[in-house]
Amino acid sequence: MPRPVLLFSGPWADVPLDALAGKAAAWGYDGFELCCWGDHLEVQRALSDDTYGPARLDLLARSDLQVPVVANHKVGQAVCDPIDKRHQGLLPDYVWGDGRPEGVRQRATEEMTATFRLAERLGAGVVSGFTGSPIWGYVAGYPAPRPDVIADALKEFAAAWHPILDAARDCGVRFACEVHPGQLAFDLYSAEVVLDALGGREEFGFLFDPSHLHWQGVDPAAFLRRFPDRIYHVHVKDAQLTLDGRAGLLAGYWPSGDPRAGWQFRSPGHGGIDWPGLVRVLNEIGYDGPLAVDWHDPGMDREYGAADACRFVKAIDVPAPARR
Repeated sequence: MPRPVLLFSGPWADVPLDALAGKAAAWGYDGFELCCWGDHLEVQRALSDDTYGPARLDLLARSDLQVPVVANHKVGQAVCDPIDKRHQGLLPDYVWGDGRPEGVRQRATEEMTATFRLAERLGAGVVSGFTGSPIWGYVAGYPAPRPDVIADALKEFAAAWHPILDAARDCGVRFACEVHPGQLAFDLYSAEVVLDALGGREEFGFLFDPSHLHWQGVDPAAFLRRFPDRIYHVHVKDAQLTLDGRAGLLAGYWPSGDPRAGWQFRSPGHGGIDWPGLVRVLNEIGYDGPLAVDWHDPGMDREYGAADACRFVKAIDVPAPARR
């Protein structure tokens, strides 16, 4: 059976869900990785109003769309980050509160725990998101961290996420941590370290988005083969290196699409990633979950791009060979 092709609704949170559902169905998508911001999905409303979740599912069912994955990246970021003014724009007002860091992190933890309960109610098997990082500022920075600083950060991370993962276990829902710069797990080796810090908990796996590995110079196929049983979700987003001798691989201070950046996101099939090769590796490791288009391309109309991306993913999603 072909893998379901989803649209990650996060980049479309400015479009009301009822309007986006009609568009996504017309473009050919099978469902959403539904984000918990904009008007797409409200965590506390869903848990306090027994009619809200079923009404959301009914809205999507009218367009023959499913919701196997719920996304809460923005709140997850605040669980382990050093909190500053940037986070206020990410978080619901009731999570931000007075902005005092300890309280923000505690409320973010409670909101992520609630997200797993919501996913269970909606019948979603995966929550995707970020974890935040107490030490991202040390990556490629100065002064370099001492080993004890790293060890303490990993203990802090584990202490914060174990209660959330306990809720995931109780709800029968897995967490797909997006491997991404800005997180504790951002490449293959750091992903190993994070898994070890959690004692290899089965509730914790990875959201594989090769665009974030490609521009760092990490081999996406090697990542899949290293964690064959921990790939809980997949994003389809492309990237292109645009190095001109003046910028490097760090993101810089520039917004998406700025020509001074050393890399750019591209619509699937319009960048440098070997997608047919990665689909073969997904077949090799036995991944049969959804493929979610996380659409970003500053040089393309996004509605054209979303429809084009859906056609592209369906074309490359070749079935695995029959096994004896």
